[in-house]
Order: sequence, then C-alpha cells, then structure tokens
Amino acid sequence: MHEFDSINWIAVLVGTVVSFLVGWAWYSPLLFGKKWAEGSGVELASADKMPVFAMIAQLLALLVLSIVIGITAASNALFTAILAILAVALFIASTGSFVRKSTYAIIVDFFYIILAGVVMIAVQGLL
Repeated sequence: MHEFDSINWIAVLVGTVVSFLVGWAWYSPLLFGKKWAEGSGVELASADKMPVFAMIAQLLALLVLSIVIGITAASNALFTAILAILAVALFIASTGSFVRKSTYAIIVDFFYIILAGVVMIAVQGLL
C-alpha cells in the first residue's frame, strides 16, 4: 500500500473538515437548505436534532474522497481526481433521482460534491 506513503495527511484532514463545513453552509437555510429540504422530503432541524448517522456517514465519505484526492495529488493524477469526484457526484444524482427528489435537490447535492472536490484539490495544492 505504497499509495499511502506520500499522502499529505494534513491536507487530507483539512480538506475533509473544510468540505464538511462548506456542506453545513451549503445546506443551511441561508443558501440552498430550505428548497433542498422541500425537494428531498425532509425537514430542516436545529443542530441538536441533526441525524447523527447521516452526519457521521457524510464525514466518513468526505474523508474517503479526500484520501483519494490525496493519493491522486501525490501521484500527479489530477484527471483521475476529477473523474472520481464526478463519479461520486453522478452516483449522488442517480440516487436522488431513484428516491424521487426534486430536480433542484438533485442539482444542489450534485454541485455540493463538485464543490467539496474542488475544495479538497485546492487544499492539496495549498498545503
């Protein structure tokens, strides 16, 4: 598993945390949260009523994607990183379509993954 030898782990962790915080803002009522919630069939809750499993799963998914971005950064494979981000975003869009989310909600989810990937790539470049 030599792929892990040259990963910038600080950049992986920072990319994960920043992407998670960006998601917090992205899905907040200040940005896209209200209309996304309507289109997703969920109610926006206060921070003390957040679905714990969903938040943990989101954080772990961001960590895994950030590790993939870290591996591609270490091997100068930016195109591979872009394809991985696009694959995840398309899976999210596909799942959203299967559960009959609104087009708006699907687009919000899709572009959050794209934005998270851009953040992760930028953090890898900066650190």
